[in-house]
Amino acid sequence: MKRPTQQEIYAPADVKIPVRLGGGVLKERVIRELPSKKVLNYALAYINPMIYSGDNGRVLGYDNSHAYSHRHYMGSVVADSFASYEELYERFEQEWQDIAMKFVNGEQI
Repeated sequence: MKRPTQQEIYAPADVKIPVRLGGGVLKERVIRELPSKKVLNYALAYINPMIYSGDNGRVLGYDNSHAYSHRHYMGSVVADSFASYEELYERFEQEWQDIAMKFVNGEQI
């Protein structure tokens, strides 16, 4: 009989971004297989209805909820390559910060 796969779920509390830094909320959820730590499921989102009111305010997001990796950006969804969660997380961090700062500075997003 095969042992059931053990999983680790990482879902920290939402991070609220101060208005002076663009406002909004960051959400993260990662499910990893144990003991290998292989990422099975992930979702990252920058929610800010002041920037984009569609899609429940999701300005930017990455997930693999529909059996493929994809990127959400202000209502559009496109397939996206996935090399590692750490690499994706770094890209997400840079992108949401760039978007938030453009918003703060009144630049075109």
